[in-house]
Amino acid sequence: MAGTWARSDFSTRPNELGKVLILEYHLIAQESGRWSRSTAEFRRDLDLLYGSGYRTLALGDYIQGKIDIPAGTRPVIFTFDDSSPGQFRYRLRNGKKEIDPDCAVGLLMDFSRRHPDFGMKAIFFVLPGANEPHKLFGQPGYESDKLRELAALGFEIGNHTLWHANLKRYDAAVVRKQLALAVAAIDAAVAGYKVHILALPFGAYPKDLAWAVSGSYGGVSYHNDAILGVAGGPAPSPFSVSWDPLHLPRIQVVGQDLEKWIRYFDRHPGEVFISDGKADTVAFPSGLGSDYASRFKGLRVAAY
Repeated sequence: MAGTWARSDFSTRPNELGKVLILEYHLIAQESGRWSRSTAEFRRDLDLLYGSGYRTLALGDYIQGKIDIPAGTRPVIFTFDDSSPGQFRYRLRNGKKEIDPDCAVGLLMDFSRRHPDFGMKAIFFVLPGANEPHKLFGQPGYESDKLRELAALGFEIGNHTLWHANLKRYDAAVVRKQLALAVAAIDAAVAGYKVHILALPFGAYPKDLAWAVSGSYGGVSYHNDAILGVAGGPAPSPFSVSWDPLHLPRIQVVGQDLEKWIRYFDRHPGEVFISDGKADTVAFPSGLGSDYASRFKGLRVAAY
C-alpha cells in the first residue's frame, strides 16, 4: 500500500531500493596481505563503518527482507570465509579458555560492547573437512565448541563446502557430497542448526546451478536460499527487481577498497540503501517505483 513520507522523520531520507555492502573477509592476522586484514585494519574498518552510519545486518535477515536497523542508517553485512584461526581463536588463561580479543569474533564483541547500536551480526562460512589451520578455525579439540559458541552469540554459520572445493570441476555426486557432508558436520556440533546459505569457493558455480541449491548425499539433505560469489561490488536491495539471491556479489575487503565504496556512497547517497527504521515498511523515492519488486509478504510501501 502506498504512503507518504515526512522528511522530518529522518536525518537522511530513506531509500530501501539502494545498494547494500556485503563485505568479504578471509584472514584476520597481525600483518596485512592480499588475503589478510590486520587486526589494526579491521578495527579501523569498524570505526569507519560506524562513523559513516552503517549498522550490522544478518545475511539471513537480508535474504528474507527483514531490514531492522535504525532510521537513517545503512546496512552492512560481514562475511568471513575459510574458518581460519584469526577469525575465531581461544586463548587459555588460568587453565580456562576464553575468546581471544584480537580475533574477529573478539573484535566484533568488543566493538559491540562499546557501540551497542552497531549490532553484532556476521556469518562465518566454514570448512569442516579442510586441512589445518582452516578446519573449523584450527585448534583441534575446540572445533565443536566454536561452532556452538558462534550460534549462541547470534552469529550465522554458512556452507563453504567440506574443504574449499571448486564445484565447477565436479559432477553432481561430488557437489552433493561436498555440500551435504558440510551440513552434517555443522549439525553434529549444533544439533538442528539450519544451514541455508552457501559461499562458493573461488566464486565457481557447478555445471548445474540446481546442484548448489538443493540435494542430498548419504541420507543428508541440504537447501540453500542464497549463494554468494567472491566479488562483484555492492549487492542489490532485496526489494529491487535486480535482486537475485542465488547470485549475490560481495566486496572483498583488501587495501583501500572498503573506504573507496564508503566514500563513493557518501558522494552518491541516492544509490545506497538507507533505512526507514521500520521493518514492515519499504520506503523509497517515488521516482524509483519501477525498481520495486513485491516479493515479501506483509510489507507496506511508502513512496514519497
